Amino acid sequence: MPEGRVLPDVESARRDWDDAYRRFEDEMREPRQVQSLAAQLTAVTDELRKRIGSTFTLRELTDEYARADAWARHVVGERAPAPDWVRTLSLVEGAAFHLYARGALDYSP
Repeated sequence: MPEGRVLPDVESARRDWDDAYRRFEDEMREPRQVQSLAAQLTAVTDELRKRIGSTFTLRELTDEYARADAWARHVVGERAPAPDWVRTLSLVEGAAFHLYARGALDYSP
């Protein structure tokens, strides 16, 4: 792959993450949601850190994103359950990946 070229699935995942992060920020404007959403985000981010580490590429992060549904539900259910947490799981998951992507070796805004 030529340097600087982003694979379509990586670009698609990044769009998903960006959208989820915007929706997450909107949900965080609701005072009743702040504490539970923050706890869910922390739980997913902590698990992501365990699974991928601190040195990674966007390709590796995208690959883990494809597997995240298999572990994110369990992680949030165990570590940060709150009323209606299943409704916000996908946006919390995407927001965590959005924020984590900034640490990728090949990240560019």
